[in-house]
Amino acid sequence: MNPKITEIIAGELQIPVVRARNTIDLLHDGATVPFIARYRKEMTGSLDEVQIGRIRELWEKFTELEKRKETVLKTIAALEKLTPELQARIEGCFDAAELEDLYLPYKPRRKTRATTARENGLEPLAKIVMAQYERNPQARARQFLSDKVTSEEEALAGARDIIAEWINENEKARNVVRRGFERTALIRSAVVKGKEEEGMKYRDYHTWEEPLKRCPSHRLLAMRRGEKEGYLRVSLVPDIEGITSQLLRLFVKSEGPCADQVIQAARDSYSRLLAPSIENEFAALSREKADREAISVFAENLRQLLLAPPLGPMRVLAIDPGFRTGCKVVCLDEQGNLLHNETIYPHPPQSDRRMAIRKLSAMTEAYKIEAIAIGNGTASRETEDFIRGHYLDREVKVFVVSEDGASVYSASAVAREEFPDYDVTVRGAVSIGRRLMDPLAELVKIDPKSIGVGQYQHDVDQKMLKRSLDGVVVSVVNHVGVNVNTASPEILTYVSGLGPQLARNIVDHRRENGPFSSRKALMEVPRMGAKAFEQAAGFLRVPASANPLDNSAVHPESYPLVEKIAADLGTTLSDLIGKEELIAGIELSRYVTPERGIPTLTDICQEMAKPGRDPRKTVKVFEFASGIYKIEDLQPGMILPGIVNNITRFGAFVDIGVKQSGLVHISELANRYVADPGEVVKLHQHVRVKVLEVDLARRRIQLSLKQAGDS
Repeated sequence: MNPKITEIIAGELQIPVVRARNTIDLLHDGATVPFIARYRKEMTGSLDEVQIGRIRELWEKFTELEKRKETVLKTIAALEKLTPELQARIEGCFDAAELEDLYLPYKPRRKTRATTARENGLEPLAKIVMAQYERNPQARARQFLSDKVTSEEEALAGARDIIAEWINENEKARNVVRRGFERTALIRSAVVKGKEEEGMKYRDYHTWEEPLKRCPSHRLLAMRRGEKEGYLRVSLVPDIEGITSQLLRLFVKSEGPCADQVIQAARDSYSRLLAPSIENEFAALSREKADREAISVFAENLRQLLLAPPLGPMRVLAIDPGFRTGCKVVCLDEQGNLLHNETIYPHPPQSDRRMAIRKLSAMTEAYKIEAIAIGNGTASRETEDFIRGHYLDREVKVFVVSEDGASVYSASAVAREEFPDYDVTVRGAVSIGRRLMDPLAELVKIDPKSIGVGQYQHDVDQKMLKRSLDGVVVSVVNHVGVNVNTASPEILTYVSGLGPQLARNIVDHRRENGPFSSRKALMEVPRMGAKAFEQAAGFLRVPASANPLDNSAVHPESYPLVEKIAADLGTTLSDLIGKEELIAGIELSRYVTPERGIPTLTDICQEMAKPGRDPRKTVKVFEFASGIYKIEDLQPGMILPGIVNNITRFGAFVDIGVKQSGLVHISELANRYVADPGEVVKLHQHVRVKVLEVDLARRRIQLSLKQAGDS
């Protein structure tokens, strides 16, 4: 790679060049982001996953730019117009917009007005006019009349078309317009005539205007969605006169009739060629920026959701609630295997509450149920009240679990493969129960877009969204670690270095040969090469292994080092693991090598002290306010318990037990200025909120955290 690119990347991230270079080398050799962040800290200077991911993103962007340069150079060379100066500029260019500006005069194009004028022999006239020395351009234009150009004005119009195209292709002119858009562009939206009533959900944007550079991502995406749905017209409007004046100063060199022609051409070039082109460019740039911000929020929400506290291996009774069709009930063992299922009808129209509680009591006793998971969809609150209000033969805890995406899972090929003999209602209930036991293991089976913790996820760049969300899943899965003997193919797919085929091979090998006895045994899996093992091994756990390090995040490449430490301390590896005082006394500097410095040695000691520790917190029971089931039950002034279920740039949404989540605007989060709602609240945080306003017509609820005394 061009050394200049490494310098640019290092400058962008404000890190030493050597760290950027080493990281790129590792990525080029096939190392994954989690592996580099965890096990190659000495090479990167302990860069985190976000920084490494950004290096990868920039590296790939510049790699594509280098390919584009090759195409541009070949095209211009084929036209025999590639001068040494132009070649040097292209090769030294590291900005995509600048490269396209350099290429524009040579780019193959469709037929234009300027093309027609050239075909009619008017380019020499355009050069005369552009020079602005000719005192009588009309007289000179007569020299260019033909059967295709029949008047002086027609000849001059053709010359102006050529000049307009020259101005459009001029790098300085394009930069003048770019700077004008960057500094002065307003984004405007207006309702499409006749769509006022139909587009009421966009009424905030029926007449809207603000500087583009200050427009937050959620507003821009809302306007663009309204435009896409046909309710709004959105445009970017800069200071046209200011930009045009700068263009005229650039191209008008004299006074007189030729200068007047150039002025006309420049104005035409701006309105017909430059403005539409640069407006599209800025619309794309602003859209990309808004997409990145929205995706960033979505990604952080997804990370928090995937790291939600697990209940752990307990026997769970899960309920997918409903009214007319009843409540689907399933019983799961500690590993999430389905033991039993049936349907109860405690709600109208059947209202068979006596039979329902009899069945629940019998199932709770027969399957030794330790917890109950209730989906938060239709009839959730009624089912929760029914369960809490009746005696069960065993003492169990009751949890309400998000159903977002459960229907996607239940209809998926993964669910059909797991439960070929059961319908979608049973699969959905199983998913609800498993989410309580281990949210991460269950949610990885669902397309992250369907989990319900983002905004505008269907409007943003889908390729960028998928890559970002997949990256989050990979990061979280490897952060938590995976038990190789119980993991599904879906979660194994996200383990560093594996992928779908190796994940499937691991599960098949486990089924055919029994549980893995050690990490080393993974090398027996078909297609498990040395590189894949290197990348994956540290993130896979084998709890029953004879080597206790196999159930930790210590990488196998460091086993000999740990064994030496144990020997130096006069103890065995098994006796060393978990002995925090003994481990705290290790003199790390004695074991520093070129490959493993203090950062890696510190990680190793932390893992030995608490091997296999789950970094997630403990799940807590939550109860909504009794008697509050629907939006009509709410009154301003009420103070209610709630759960944060979505976070955006403009505030947080809180589930208070009615179908619609309420919005706590960023200004109502705390008694201080809040730049980012994530500073104050986290996903699934239990909070108390005050109801400020209930808009029944628009089904909107305004809440306050600070006025409830919970900020």
